[in-house]
Amino acid sequence: MSTLVDLREEVTDLVQRLVRVDTTNPPGNETAAAELLREYLEASGIDNCELIARTPERANLVARIPGGDGPSLLFLGHTDVVLADPAEWSVPPFSGELRDGMVWGRGAIDMKSQVAANAVAFASLAREGFKPSGDLIFAATADEENGTGFGLEWLCEAHPDVVRCDFSINEGGGDRVELEDGRAIYQATVAEKMTAPFRILVKGRSGHASMPRIADNALVNATRLIDRIADYRPEPQLGPEVEGFMQAVFGEVPPAAEVVERAAPLSPVAAVVLDALLGPTFSPTMISASQKRNVIPALCAVEVDCRLMPGQHPEDVEPTIRAVLGEDVDYELEWVEGAHGGTRSPLDTPLWRALEEWVAETEPGAIAAPLACVGFTDSHWLREAFGTVAYGFFPTTGELPPEVAAGLVHSADERIPVSDLEAGVSWLRHAAHAILS
Repeated sequence: MSTLVDLREEVTDLVQRLVRVDTTNPPGNETAAAELLREYLEASGIDNCELIARTPERANLVARIPGGDGPSLLFLGHTDVVLADPAEWSVPPFSGELRDGMVWGRGAIDMKSQVAANAVAFASLAREGFKPSGDLIFAATADEENGTGFGLEWLCEAHPDVVRCDFSINEGGGDRVELEDGRAIYQATVAEKMTAPFRILVKGRSGHASMPRIADNALVNATRLIDRIADYRPEPQLGPEVEGFMQAVFGEVPPAAEVVERAAPLSPVAAVVLDALLGPTFSPTMISASQKRNVIPALCAVEVDCRLMPGQHPEDVEPTIRAVLGEDVDYELEWVEGAHGGTRSPLDTPLWRALEEWVAETEPGAIAAPLACVGFTDSHWLREAFGTVAYGFFPTTGELPPEVAAGLVHSADERIPVSDLEAGVSWLRHAAHAILS
């Protein structure tokens, strides 16, 4: 049987090799990472692994340790990463450098670290002759960052049987947050908000910029609407995830209006997340107007990043948005790109109990606390297609504080402590034994 020291070295090496494969999306080129993982798994004696691709250069890898007729468990992760500008980095972003006990490079956190831990946990169980009661599945998928139909969404539609599962472990949670009173909590995401972006087309009348009074400047009109969106605060509402978090941390659930105030003294980081989970959020992020400096624009487009509560839909909040914008500015509102996410999984499940057990065994006195993800992940495809119980949980050790780690995702100098990799492998192996033994 492999020791944790052996597995720590194994997962560190695999993360480094994965980071060195440039899978920037677009264009992706995830096949190179999938082939690396297949070679690694086959070296551990795993023959049941295949590359499944909509186009040859964008392959998904799916491997399986077949089991009986018990529940199935999927280790899920994506191999694509976002753009990295080398000029902003302290090390080459695809070097996979090991420095100060951390692996550096694009994807070190999001999420080649978890992909590697998934693979090492999966392979080490296979080497030990693990006989699961149901299938243990490992999927390293393409195209999560752009979501243009080459990854898990496509697999669920075109090859559902290869990823169909009862339980899944994915990204989106696991931060270890130390409270001001000395307690530690491990946050696990069991739901996610829906992304539902919209565009406001603000109208005016064009004219020569040298005579401002001759026109009706759509850009100036748009600033009034932007201010109203920025100033809006929805009536706070409690969802089951926030209720579960407050119950775990405080032993009670306060009124929604008191949640942030109660949480802030214990953890400013958690308070910021909780604030975003108490209602829909609307963040103006992009604006476009005149294409010439000397032309006052007749039309100004404002893009708004909108995140809805699990279970909410665009038609539920559009009346609220229009009320916030008011009626004194001429505009059109259109929903763009479609809405995704907004799903949740229950807490009363064997997977949640396994998570609580791992936390209790790893750090006595620590608490496993549920939350929703303020963004969304590929987990929603599984929930929608198969009713999968899907959690985001890749535990951290706190060596890299969560507020620092959060600032490194999609940013320069992305890196992850080796201790986090070891904790991740430990959790995944525990989950497999708890669910499938």
